[in-house]
Order: sequence, then C-alpha cells, then structure tokens
Amino acid sequence: MNTLKPTPETLPRFAVVTCAAMVLATLLAVSFARFTSTSAHVPDAESIALRALRFEDRPDGGISVIDGKQGFVVETVHGEQGFMRGALRGLARERLRRGLGSEQPFELIGRADGRLTLSDPATGARIDLESFGPDNAAVFARWLRGNESSRRESAPTLGVKE
Repeated sequence: MNTLKPTPETLPRFAVVTCAAMVLATLLAVSFARFTSTSAHVPDAESIALRALRFEDRPDGGISVIDGKQGFVVETVHGEQGFMRGALRGLARERLRRGLGSEQPFELIGRADGRLTLSDPATGARIDLESFGPDNAAVFARWLRGNESSRRESAPTLGVKE
C-alpha cells in the first residue's frame, strides 16, 4: 500500500518578501508622520453662513429643530432620521460626559468651499458633515439655507444636494 503524505504548500519567496516590504514601508511612513507632527488636517475655508440650532426630543418620537437665537421651531422632524440622530447623539454624549446641559445651541457652519460643519461651542467637538456624503449633509444643510439673514449676499451655494 502506497501512502503519500500531503506536503504543505509554500508561498513563493517573492510574495513573502513583497508583503514584508509593504508592511515595513507602511510602518515607516506612519512613524515618520507621527514623530514629525505632520498633520493631514485641511484648514477650514471661510465661514459664509452660520446658524445656531438646538434639538429637542418630542414625546411623539420626533425631533424639534429650534433656532438657537430667536427660539422658534424651524422644523419638526419625524421618522427614523438615522444619520441626524447619530450625529446629535455623539455631540450630546460629549456634553453629558463633561456634565454640560443642552441649553447652549450647536452651530451649523457653511463654508466657502461647500463644506458643512456641525460644531458644539460648549465642548469644541465638531462633525464635518460632508464626510458622510451629500445626502447626509443635506439633512442639515436645509436648515442653514433657511437662515438667509446670516448669509452674505455674494455667498455661493453650498455643495450639497437639495
């Protein structure tokens, strides 16, 4: 009876050396960036529109969007609103962690390059909304567009879908 033992397959030496070189190059690049304080942060473009907004949960499960300066309800949002709820939850969690309340409004900032930022002046936390795609940024952009008094006359349209 002839029994053959299976032999383990080996990777070609070239493939192993190439993978090791890529891992080493990645580690060197990350180390260089870390120790030289190289930043990948892009400076913010000029602010062309700003609106202070507060958000309150409603008994019916909706969210009231309230003008932070004049106190009127801008809109009441119903439905799942997953992205909006997630963004607000992250900012609220940071306030709770620091023992702060919800009295101070958030700032919705439209920038000259079309970017949109939701910022919390109370904690310094911010969310660059365009990072989550134009549909998600548009959820917030509509409230900035409704605040024509804070926008300069020559301000370009924000780069998000209606």
